[in-house]
Amino acid sequence: MPAANARAIEKARDLACDVVILDLEDAVAPDAKDLARTQAVEAVKAGGFGRREVVIRVNGLDTPWGAADLAAASAARPAAILAPKVSSPADVAAYDQALTGDTRLWVMIETCAALFALDAIAASARTSRLDTFVIGTNDLAKEMRCRLTVDRAPLLGPLSLSVAAARAHGLTILDGVYNSIEDEGGLARQCAQGAEFGFDGKTLIHPKQIETANAAFSPAADEVHWAHIIVAAFDSPENASKGVLRVEGRMVERLHLAQAQRLIAVSAAIAAA
Repeated sequence: MPAANARAIEKARDLACDVVILDLEDAVAPDAKDLARTQAVEAVKAGGFGRREVVIRVNGLDTPWGAADLAAASAARPAAILAPKVSSPADVAAYDQALTGDTRLWVMIETCAALFALDAIAASARTSRLDTFVIGTNDLAKEMRCRLTVDRAPLLGPLSLSVAAARAHGLTILDGVYNSIEDEGGLARQCAQGAEFGFDGKTLIHPKQIETANAAFSPAADEVHWAHIIVAAFDSPENASKGVLRVEGRMVERLHLAQAQRLIAVSAAIAAA
């Protein structure tokens, strides 16, 4: 949500989303930067977002607004600060040192330089508050000068490598936005693609996209059913020492048990929300 839009912020308090990102960067014109900063801070302090986490995306530290954004956002103590165009562990450290309390650090992966430092950036989570990657597909496509189609063929490598780097270091990772607000079919295809890649969710630019994204990233009923079958099979006393089972004609290993347990936990968390 552009933090310069007070009406949008108010609506965000009731949306069926997990996170509200109050944007001070790309969605805000230069002459509205100060207003956006003030309104974002006021919104965090006022609360009223229920279970939704509130994140402030600041302008880069190399811009005229970045330092003031970071200082004000850190003082407000949102759930996280989202830093744009992070390309190195040094960038992570620059944002991290300004944070206080339990505010976490999220970073945008949206530069060509970042693609060649993914592992190092993710590894910096060991010594910082970093816990989430957010893919900035628009900026990445701009830098690469590639075409940002629904299937994102030019970005398949960067997307998969970003997921792998995040998983290697225990980070959450969110897919980039889909720009065509009225193209529900294209959004559904891209959400399904993101889920197949292993993203934890998708960033969105309009409330009408939420339902489609929630459906794509929620476990299907048949998946949950099969997960329970796997767990039950391994829970049987006769299978306690077995590493691999034949369940309903399928080979199931203990790695599948871990996947099944996670899927059940995700489904339960969604049901309880």
